[in-house]
Amino acid sequence: MMRFTLCAAVLLVSVPSYAADPAPFELTGPSLRVNVTRGGQSLPIAQVPSLSEGDKLTVEADLQGDQGARFILVSAFLRGATNPPPKDWISFAETWRKKPKDKLLTLTVPKGARQMVAFLVPDTGGAEGTLADSVRGKPGEFVRATQDLNQASLDRSRLDAFMGAIRAQDNSHPEYLRTLAPVLARSLSMKLNEECLSKVIEMQASCLLDNRDTLVLSDVHTSSMAETLTGAPTDLALQLSATREAGYGYYSAYIAVVRDVAKIFGAFSNPEFGYLPTLSVRKGDGIGLLLNSAPSFQKPKSVMVVAMPAIEANSPPRLRSGASGPICAARPDAVLPVEGAPLIYSTSYARSMMLALKSASGETVELPVEARADRGGYVLARDAVLPATFKGTAQGHLYGQWGFDRFEGPDFTLQMPDEKGWAVDGETPALVVGRDNDLMLKGGAPACVESVTVRQGDATQQVKWKVERQDRLALILPLADRRPGPLAIEVKYQGVAQPASISLRSYAQASKLDGLQLHAGDRTALLSGQRLDQVESVDVAGLLLRPDGLTRDGSVDRLRLVASDGGGTLEQGRDVIAKVKLRDGRTVGLGMTVTAARPQVGLLSKSITAGAPPANGKALTLTGDALLPDDGRLVFSVRANDGTKFTAGDLIEVAPADDGAAIRLTASNGVRLEGPQVMVATLDPKAMPPSLFGPLRFRLRHGDEASDWQPLVTLARLPQIEAVSCEVKAEGCTIKGRDLFLIDAVGGTPALDQAAPVAQGYTGSTLKAPAPQDGKLYLRLRDAPDSVVTLPAA
Repeated sequence: MMRFTLCAAVLLVSVPSYAADPAPFELTGPSLRVNVTRGGQSLPIAQVPSLSEGDKLTVEADLQGDQGARFILVSAFLRGATNPPPKDWISFAETWRKKPKDKLLTLTVPKGARQMVAFLVPDTGGAEGTLADSVRGKPGEFVRATQDLNQASLDRSRLDAFMGAIRAQDNSHPEYLRTLAPVLARSLSMKLNEECLSKVIEMQASCLLDNRDTLVLSDVHTSSMAETLTGAPTDLALQLSATREAGYGYYSAYIAVVRDVAKIFGAFSNPEFGYLPTLSVRKGDGIGLLLNSAPSFQKPKSVMVVAMPAIEANSPPRLRSGASGPICAARPDAVLPVEGAPLIYSTSYARSMMLALKSASGETVELPVEARADRGGYVLARDAVLPATFKGTAQGHLYGQWGFDRFEGPDFTLQMPDEKGWAVDGETPALVVGRDNDLMLKGGAPACVESVTVRQGDATQQVKWKVERQDRLALILPLADRRPGPLAIEVKYQGVAQPASISLRSYAQASKLDGLQLHAGDRTALLSGQRLDQVESVDVAGLLLRPDGLTRDGSVDRLRLVASDGGGTLEQGRDVIAKVKLRDGRTVGLGMTVTAARPQVGLLSKSITAGAPPANGKALTLTGDALLPDDGRLVFSVRANDGTKFTAGDLIEVAPADDGAAIRLTASNGVRLEGPQVMVATLDPKAMPPSLFGPLRFRLRHGDEASDWQPLVTLARLPQIEAVSCEVKAEGCTIKGRDLFLIDAVGGTPALDQAAPVAQGYTGSTLKAPAPQDGKLYLRLRDAPDSVVTLPAA
């Protein structure tokens, strides 16, 4: 049976009776005091992530002075699941002895050892031999149990760190939980219940601490068993946290550990002893033991099993920088964001952490830092003071110790305000009023900028900015409502009272006119240039044109102009000086020549062929040539007007009336020439995109020119009617089918009086309809609200 060991949180919530869960690890047991010495350096056990061959250990039981029961302290080194340890790898100490050498263990990790486990055994004659036989008889079971308990203890440390930080805010600053909880969850790799943060403040903390069995994710520094077995990412493995898996009932990481360990220990328990797993809470040189059941001092007596760090090569986690740019060290909330090692927050493995800084001048300094899960990284220690000579940009490197070994962290760029001020990067651009302007400033510490303000006279306005690279600020100056003239950009540093000021000048930019295109016979034109938003009107030989939509293509403006009432059309080839009136009252002359008329076409005729009637269902009847069903086909012809002649390269564009995307009908997909004056086209809705429906229009595309848009037909999507039942006339009829949301209303008369409306977005398969008066029902479709479609009711 596959076993999942995603070591997670203690189970504190009730579960259904059919999911019998073991008790949580909430009982406080005895403690051990452990110190490890390697190469002349001694560390408490809480700072040792792994042991190494040759390490010297002192292990002592930390029992109360009035301890009544006598315990034997046992240690055992293991070298593999299939390789029993020699007898001299198992040591015993009688904790009640008065001499220190008799009541503590002084050990050296032997060569070839891979795991260490400790026991507290009630004093019973022959306990040493029985326990030694159990360890040597089934070493693999103890290897497996020790690994699981050690991982579970580390996960418990992350859970405790999360819960402790949440509880710390409960009474003092509960309103901070909305921002604090997500940061804690990311730092400690916790699964956060987002719904808790939407509750009232008084309920957020208790909600976050509920269901703790689903809180802990796999440590990114290790691999969970589920990840190893299935190759699944952590997110997928997390989904197992509330499901029934492998016969274990409701899944919980601790439940999996406890049941597995109980199963393992049960295999070699005897009438004298029963094995009791513990979780380790390591602080300083102490290992506090948490039990999930009270130990028994009657037969079978409980043997408390304590997992020790694995004996392996030290493997510090690879911290990654979470900074998106330089960090301002002058900010009170400055943090060196790191990712990739939640244990730096919940254990003491990472110690003596320092930030080594090197200024641009080459000066160096080292500052102590502290890990803060609630801040998402390291912060400067309270006694850390950055020298006053550090200004501008400095490069930092995070390092420290991971157990006995050096621990290298990521690099950071830090900044402090300087006195060099700010200047425009490159040539000063021409700032134009009436619109937003981009501006790039260059300075020493953009990460420390607190605010940027544009000042003109007594009027001030905040400016949006973004840090670019390590020494630049990208600004967007809001000059839409400003007057031309001098202005100042004020850049204020964090903690510096007086802002740096840059004097600039803004200008009014007149429209730059490049050209005016007007076709003979048209009452619309296109003006191109720059700053055409200043154009109020254009007079072309008495034809008065006004703006009707401005578009920008890079630095070029294009202004569509439409003729107002009055004035006639102009003939081809006429040279005219157009009078362009600007909003500031100025008038600018622009020479132009009226170009050839655009192609002109007219709809000659059209015919609609309905689709085949459904094999099982009711056919809808559409009358006239105004509606094209989506299962039908339209054939239409157009005539060339006013000297236009069709060519083989001409095409017809069809588009919705609301300026949607057009489709093109060409000689390869439905267009044929009858001659130079008539073109016939076929429109098949089944070959069109789903977005094309409702009123359609068409135009001719002749080379680079296009005719005016003209109405063509209304494309109506039809519902699929399967049956109509009108058994009791007084109760009306029932329509059954699919896509009934396409119906706007259904009535019993062609006038649709007292028609039953259909709710928008209707997803049902039946509709109630009024009783028909002539054996027919009448539908108004959403795609064609001005037409009526007939549905036989019989």
